Amino acid sequence: MSDESTTATIEVIGLRKRFGPQLALDGMTFTVRPGRVTGFVGPNGAGKSTTMRVILGLDAAEEGKALVDGVPYRTLRRPLRHLGALLDASALQPSRTARNHLLWLAHSQGVSARRVDEVIDQAGLGTAARRKAGGFSLGMRQRLGIAAALLGDPPVVMLDEPFNGLDPDGIVWMRGFLSSLARQGRAVLVSSHLMSELEDTADHLVVIGRGRVVADTSVSELLAEASGGRVTLRTSAPPRAAQVLHGAGATVLATGPDTLGVAGLPDEEIVALLARNGVPFSQVSAHRATLEEAYMELTRDAVEYRGIPAGEATR
Repeated sequence: MSDESTTATIEVIGLRKRFGPQLALDGMTFTVRPGRVTGFVGPNGAGKSTTMRVILGLDAAEEGKALVDGVPYRTLRRPLRHLGALLDASALQPSRTARNHLLWLAHSQGVSARRVDEVIDQAGLGTAARRKAGGFSLGMRQRLGIAAALLGDPPVVMLDEPFNGLDPDGIVWMRGFLSSLARQGRAVLVSSHLMSELEDTADHLVVIGRGRVVADTSVSELLAEASGGRVTLRTSAPPRAAQVLHGAGATVLATGPDTLGVAGLPDEEIVALLARNGVPFSQVSAHRATLEEAYMELTRDAVEYRGIPAGEATR
């Protein structure tokens, strides 16, 4: 694909689907726009995989629709030229070499052998191209799946848990790779449980729970809201500091042996109060929430499978 922006999108509109009595999708609606990486996150059972399967026409929704560049995926004549997807890195013929696996896919889509070699290099598989895929590690299978997703040079890319199985070098490569796809103007949808990786990679986030969209916002806006004007205070006298700040109307929570989280007062006023009351402190700084903190807060009521802490388990 050239570096020019496209207008291709994924549109998910009012999807509803049941598996027996279980409502898997309950009015799922969002849009994946070009030129940015959209993270797609939610607890286990929230509906991420089902949504992706409906987008690809692998599952049928009872209501609503999913469109790729304005039409259902199953109506596309050569779908890999419109949307490249990786849902299951193990979905390959283990007796084929990586290159032959890609050549087989390329032939079905009218893609040249030259393009096969290009995506092999893009995915970092040059030294493994003639090895049988059945002997690949999970990380290598992920790279092969990504090479397959890029075969048709599509304007839309959808990847399910692409960081799984990658070593540290592979994770760094994946971050840069996803960002480069967005810079080329592609619409990129990435499902992941690794919030730390999405925080460094995603521009936008769609958070889902129990088959519905819980949040559809930019990562920066979500983090700003989750930070909520809170202040981190480091002090050698936490009880005294908490007493003084409570007295001024602040909400105070112990976050460590010598740290407090303070809400309801600006940092300048906190500094003035502590100084005036002779409370020692070494740090007063605006709290910046992590994406994991923001995610946990948003999905607190949407977790379907919750374990019991080890210390509370019944023997």
